[in-house]
Amino acid sequence: MRIAALDDDPLQLDMLVQVATESGHSCHTYLKGAALQQDLRRESFDLLIVDWQLPDMQGTDLVRWVRSQVSKELPILFITFRSEESDIIEGLACGADDFMIKPVRAGELRARIAALLRRAYPVPAQSVLEFGPYRFLTATNSIEINGQPVDVTHREYTLALTLFQNQGRLLSRDHLREVVWGHNSEVQSRSLDTHVSRLRTLLNLRAGQPYAISAVYGYGYRLDVPDAGDSAPAAASA
Repeated sequence: MRIAALDDDPLQLDMLVQVATESGHSCHTYLKGAALQQDLRRESFDLLIVDWQLPDMQGTDLVRWVRSQVSKELPILFITFRSEESDIIEGLACGADDFMIKPVRAGELRARIAALLRRAYPVPAQSVLEFGPYRFLTATNSIEINGQPVDVTHREYTLALTLFQNQGRLLSRDHLREVVWGHNSEVQSRSLDTHVSRLRTLLNLRAGQPYAISAVYGYGYRLDVPDAGDSAPAAASA
């Protein structure tokens, strides 16, 4: 998962990066709220970790902005020295999903992050995922359409599954590159476009089809889907 951490203490950010990395996530750090706001206009994240007292704004103001301008569902964790009951109430009331008081213990932070991500992005336990005519066989990293196998590479499978599991959600280009090629990869942007183009052809995800990949200029890609009732993943008998 892709995490953004906002804190004016570099040592605190180093700890957050270490915990996130050890848990298999990538973590992008910010010292000022305005910098995170700027990136949220062009990037997508799976979780935000926000400090309260910032050099340029209050964390509560940032959270309210995220809820009104970015997403009402994006998980947000407050981490702060403020410990009064009224602070906890205000932090949760402004839109945060959880609240931790500094100093933060690494083990508890790891558990809180896992719980927030688990609630926001539940991972189906079944080995076969169905989205309309599309079947994703997780054991073999393969895809079928109406029961017919489609020849896809491992990266094409990963990209397709990411889009289908986040259907209707706009994902930034960097977000998708990190999922498919890894956080430290220096893959060219054009490689992502090539993979998306192949998926449009291989899986018939073109404009005008029930499932279609849309490009948002300067931001990234989104999988547009039929009505929610028809597009949710379902367990398949195998």
